[in-house]
Amino acid sequence: QVHWVESGGGSVQAGGSLRLSCTSSRLTLANYDMGWFRQVRGKWRDPVSCISSNGVSTHYIDSVKGRFTISRDMVKNTLYLQMDSLQPNDTAMYYCGASNGCGPRSGVRLGGEFGNWGQGTQVTVSS
Repeated sequence: QVHWVESGGGSVQAGGSLRLSCTSSRLTLANYDMGWFRQVRGKWRDPVSCISSNGVSTHYIDSVKGRFTISRDMVKNTLYLQMDSLQPNDTAMYYCGASNGCGPRSGVRLGGEFGNWGQGTQVTVSS
């Protein structure tokens, strides 16, 4: 199976910043709409942000608008999520994956050519 690989998580105090990265050695980022998702233990894995395959469109859930920025480096084949002004309720395991479009109803696309979930990267924000 082919997986996306996330990194960059850590523990910060409220108001701090982190930058998450996502890449794959076998999948080419430019071929996909891509998204970041997060999961709190015991809850669903929910979309956070996405970017279209051509980089023109982005979408954020309301709770992170103005604080998070999604971007990508096509040369490095890497997707980023810059997270500023972090809050305790941002604490979660963060995952990246291919997305079925980029908008408020977009979700993850998994399996086959779209790759599979990686192990995620933990973000912990203390008050």
